Amino acid sequence: MSNIDRKARIREYKETPRPAGVYRVRNSMRGKSLIGSTIDIPSMLNRHRFQLENGLHPDKELLGDWNEIGADAFEFETLDQLEPSDKPAYDPTEDLAVLKSMWIEKLTASGETLYQQSKRYT
Repeated sequence: MSNIDRKARIREYKETPRPAGVYRVRNSMRGKSLIGSTIDIPSMLNRHRFQLENGLHPDKELLGDWNEIGADAFEFETLDQLEPSDKPAYDPTEDLAVLKSMWIEKLTASGETLYQQSKRYT
């Protein structure tokens, strides 16, 4: 790959919009979830997986369940996505917080339990 091709691919990657929205790391054995929102869902889910696999996750209860039950009991999923905005100065932070709150309300109303760190990931 030439230097020009490499630079073009890097520029293309940086300019490609990332899916922003609400995600869930779900412990299917215990019916417990970590809910979060982010401007880059795939990166955040990869981050959670990496932290869990390496014993570095900040939510100690989630990490304890991961170590006790194993990776096969966990699902990493996108719950909802924001539509990309064509406004250059658009900041999705507030919209993401509202969307996350709606999902937390919906899931807790259906009896799902949340990990403590769900309050942190906005």
